[in-house]
Amino acid sequence: MKLRRVGIVAQTVSLAIAIAVITALVAAGVALPLLRSASIDQGQQTLGRLADLTSRAIERRDVGLPGGRPLPRQLSRALEASNVTGYLVSPLGGEVPGLSPEEVQGLLTGERISGQVDTDAGTILIEGRPLSSGGAVVLQQGIADAGSSAGQFLTRFLIALVIGLLIASVIGYVAARRLTRPLRAARDAADSIAEGSRDVVVEPRGPREVADIADAINAVNAALVVSEGRQRDFLLSVSHELRTPLTTVKGYAEALADGVVPGTDIARTGEVMSVEATRLDRLVADLLDLARLGAVDFRIDVVETSVHELLTEASRVWTDRCAREGVTLHVDVPSQVTPWRTDPVRVRQIIDNLMENALRMTPTGTSMWLIGRDSNPIAITVRDSGPGLTDRDIAEAFQPGVLYERYLGQRPVGTGIGLALVGRLARGLGGEASAASASGSGASFTVTLPRGVAS
Repeated sequence: MKLRRVGIVAQTVSLAIAIAVITALVAAGVALPLLRSASIDQGQQTLGRLADLTSRAIERRDVGLPGGRPLPRQLSRALEASNVTGYLVSPLGGEVPGLSPEEVQGLLTGERISGQVDTDAGTILIEGRPLSSGGAVVLQQGIADAGSSAGQFLTRFLIALVIGLLIASVIGYVAARRLTRPLRAARDAADSIAEGSRDVVVEPRGPREVADIADAINAVNAALVVSEGRQRDFLLSVSHELRTPLTTVKGYAEALADGVVPGTDIARTGEVMSVEATRLDRLVADLLDLARLGAVDFRIDVVETSVHELLTEASRVWTDRCAREGVTLHVDVPSQVTPWRTDPVRVRQIIDNLMENALRMTPTGTSMWLIGRDSNPIAITVRDSGPGLTDRDIAEAFQPGVLYERYLGQRPVGTGIGLALVGRLARGLGGEASAASASGSGASFTVTLPRGVAS
C-alpha cells in the first residue's frame, strides 16, 4: 500500500500556524503574570485614589459618623458601580471586615492603610483613610475585580491569536505555492526526461537551493544526451565491425554453396572463413564481458600465478605478432617468480587488449613496450609510439566508444570496446586502469592490481 505523502504547501502552512501558536503561547505565558501583577498594582492605586476622593467628599458634606455603619446610600451606590464596598468608622471605633481591632485603632489615630488582606471570600484590596473629624473611611475591592483588565487582555489576546493564525495560514500558503512552483516544474521536467524527452530545459527560479535542483536536472539531461549519443555511436561502430566479417563469411559460404570456388581454393576459403569467424567470436565475447562486468554474474576464478609467468607467456605471442607488423616489442619482465593470487585469464584479457590497441597505434618501423612490476600493487604497463593522447583523451580513455568517435577517420581506431573492457576488468579484479602521454611520443596505459583478489 502506497503511503500518501504530505505536500510542501500543507507542511509549510502547518509550520507557519505552529510557529504562530507557539510564539503566542510563549508571549502569553510571559506577559499574563506580569499583566496581572501590574493590573493589581493599578487597582490598588485606583482604590487608593478613590479612598482619598471619598474621604474628602465625606468631609465636605459633613456626613455624620454613627458607629461603623456603611456609607450613605448615594455614595455607596457610586462605589458599587466599581465593585467597591465602603465603610465609615466612628471615632469610638467599630468593626470592619478584614481589619483587626488594632488596625482600626491605628486608622482612627491618623494612620493610613493600604494593602491586601486574605479573607474567607478570598484576597481583597483595602484602603483606609482617617478623617479630620476623628473617624475614618475604608474601601474594599475583590482582587478579581481589580485584575479584571487581565481577563480583558486574555480575551483580546485570543481574538488576536485567531486573526494571527488566519494571517499566518494565508502567508504560509502563498509562500509555499511560490516555493513549490519551480519544484513542480522541475518534477514535470524530470518526468519528461524519464519518458525519453531530451529537449527539456528547466529555468532556474526561486531560492538558491531550488534553482540548484533545476541546474542539476539540466546537467543530468545534458549528460544523458552525451551518453546516449556515445552509446549510439558505439553501437554503430560495433555493428560496422560485426558486419565486415559477417559479410566475408556470408560471401564465401554462398560461393561454396554455389560451387563457384575452385577445388584448389577450398582450403584457403575455409581458412579465411575460420579467421573471420574467430574475429566474430572474439568481438562477441568482448561485448559479453563488457556487459557482464556491470552485472552480478561476472565470474572471477582465482588461482596462484606470477607476473613473470603471465608476461613471459604474453610476450611470446606478441613478439611474433609485432614482428609481422614491422614493430619491435621491448619486454621488461621481472626475473623473480613471486606467487600472485588472481584470475590469469582476466589479466591476460587486459594485456591482450592493451597490446592490440598499442599495435594498432604504433607505426611500422617503431617500437612498443610491455613492462611488468612485481610490486604491491602489481603494475603492468603497455606503451606505444603512436600519436599520443590529449588531457581530454586521458580523462575519457576507458569510456566505451569515446576515442573511436573522436578519431574515426583520423587514426586507425578499433571498435571502442578494448580500452573500456580493460578499465572494467581492472576494477573487477580490485584494481584500476590509467592512461598517460608517454615521454617523447606515444601513449602509456598502466593497470595496477592487488596481490590478492577475493574469489
